[in-house]
Amino acid sequence: MTASLSQTAPPAGANVYLQALWFDAKGNWEEAHTLIQDIENKHAAWIHAYLHRKEGDQFNAKYWYNRASKPFPSDSLGNEWEALIDFFSTIS
Repeated sequence: MTASLSQTAPPAGANVYLQALWFDAKGNWEEAHTLIQDIENKHAAWIHAYLHRKEGDQFNAKYWYNRASKPFPSDSLGNEWEALIDFFSTIS
């Protein structure tokens, strides 16, 4: 995924989760949030939580981590992004 960050669009065939993370890494938080905000599952909730944590909205992030059944992370945003990429690379 990181190799594709020099491109102008997410990799062809990337699932919506990876697309959202790609836009986030490119600095387009709004597009990442738009892609994920209306998906009603724990996977999307995890990315939604990460995005609000990155935004600095800890209250909203905690809500979404709870929806994702994930603890509020103590590691860096960069480490969480890598964990998200690793996980969502296995989802079709």
